[in-house]
Amino acid sequence: MSQVNPYANGDSMLGTQYGPAAFAEESARAAFIRRTYSHLTGAVFALMAIEFVLFAVVPRNIMTGLVERMIGGYGWLIVLGAFMGVSWIARSWANSGHSVAKQYFGLGLYVVAEAFILLPALYVAIVIMGQENIPILAAIITSVCFAGLTAFVFMTRVDLSSWGTYLFAAGMIAMGVAIAGIFFGYSLGLFFCGVMVALACGYILYDTSNVLHHYDTRQHVAASLALFASVALLFYYVLRILMMFAGTDD
Repeated sequence: MSQVNPYANGDSMLGTQYGPAAFAEESARAAFIRRTYSHLTGAVFALMAIEFVLFAVVPRNIMTGLVERMIGGYGWLIVLGAFMGVSWIARSWANSGHSVAKQYFGLGLYVVAEAFILLPALYVAIVIMGQENIPILAAIITSVCFAGLTAFVFMTRVDLSSWGTYLFAAGMIAMGVAIAGIFFGYSLGLFFCGVMVALACGYILYDTSNVLHHYDTRQHVAASLALFASVALLFYYVLRILMMFAGTDD
């Protein structure tokens, strides 16, 4: 049975320059892949720029108060809820098949939301712990993992679209564990972060496979958003793991 692209538009024209990348003309497929990864790169640099501006412009006392409110008490639960809501809106806009501007607004909105969800961990690592090298190391590890996983999918051309249901279920379980941790006040610890790293890697494999096989060649914005979300998730939990190890140093 053929796999169905969950992001495909109904008016795709298979066998021409449009339609799922796997069935598009070689030139159209190559152009789609270039656009997807150029937009992913742009989103990553935009995220870095937003974080730089926040750290450079916002006074330290205001930043400290903001971070304390975000992670104190049930603040993180509110942040997660807001992030999920904004993410849903951003993804629906990015998947819009009729408005290019709306697609870009969706990607931009998601990048901004991701910048704020990463802010507390970055602030703790850089300012509280005084470990400016930790985010850099986390970015390097994330980049190496992403490059390796991407190369694996591109070389094997494996179709992992069947993973979608399992990854979604695992993500919902992880979200439930995280919410329970907030309510009951227990630390999720190194094991949970390791599981989330594995989940993020699974999503990168799944998203990359969809880029090759199931995204419409006009959906480079939606494809780049999906990849960006997975990369950001991997970066966040790699960062958390490195912070845990740095915190145990004498």
